[in-house]
Amino acid sequence: MARLVISGPTPLRGSLPASGAKNAALPIIAASILAQGRVVLERVPNISDVWCMADILRGMGAKVDYNGDGRMVLDTSKVNTVAPHELVRKMNASFDVAGPLLACYGEAEVSLPGGCRLGPRPVDLHIMGFRKLGAEVSSERGFVKARAKKLVGDRIVFPKVSVGATKNCLMAATLAEGETLLENCAREPEIVDLANFLIKMGANIQGHGSSSITIQGVKRLQGCEYQILADRIEVGTYLIGAVVTRGDLTIEDCVPEHVASLLDRLREAGQEVTVWDKAVRVKHVHPIKPLEVATA
Repeated sequence: MARLVISGPTPLRGSLPASGAKNAALPIIAASILAQGRVVLERVPNISDVWCMADILRGMGAKVDYNGDGRMVLDTSKVNTVAPHELVRKMNASFDVAGPLLACYGEAEVSLPGGCRLGPRPVDLHIMGFRKLGAEVSSERGFVKARAKKLVGDRIVFPKVSVGATKNCLMAATLAEGETLLENCAREPEIVDLANFLIKMGANIQGHGSSSITIQGVKRLQGCEYQILADRIEVGTYLIGAVVTRGDLTIEDCVPEHVASLLDRLREAGQEVTVWDKAVRVKHVHPIKPLEVATA
């Protein structure tokens, strides 16, 4: 087993650009299935889940050019509607391909993330949403099969907030006939980034970032070039690292408002925080003050 050895104490100093967010990249890669034309993605993070999603699309017949350098080029003009089961089972986010396949080709066969198991499934809300849009969905022996001659917009109210169901129903609704209203949606920045990508491809979406999203279905979506959102988790981790090592670190090409709460806590802890439009700097200037933090 590989080991990671950190020798310290060494302050973290300097500047570096933020990486792309995994939780934005994965659904956006899946959403490329909807495109009629080439999709070029920038700032794609070089992590195992991204490689797995790329392999899933390759296994479905897509052309994916990616070598870990941040740039991914996808051609999904010829894909089959059965996702490779041995890969889908490895990663929950792999079910993101179901909505695009159903919308674009009228059918999808995707194994349940983690395989077949008893009790509530992690994709029950996805299935509910697909059915509301007019799809026939069956699930047996660890596989979900969805079919629809035509998806038709409807009002979908999620009984609980679900990031995955919000993503899949949002993608499926882009090509559905008429208007779809999603309520009690997830509001994470990565959901907003997915919606922005779909809009750049030609989708008609309003309200993303709020609990209610409205989608007017369109006939087709075209390829585009798009830069993945900065990873707020990585940004926050680096900034905390700068404080605890008594360093001085600037993160560039990020969205400071996505870590605004953390920046407030670092100020409370006695640290110097400087914010620009697309960058943030944290400098250790005083011993760290104790503080109380409450999370959701």
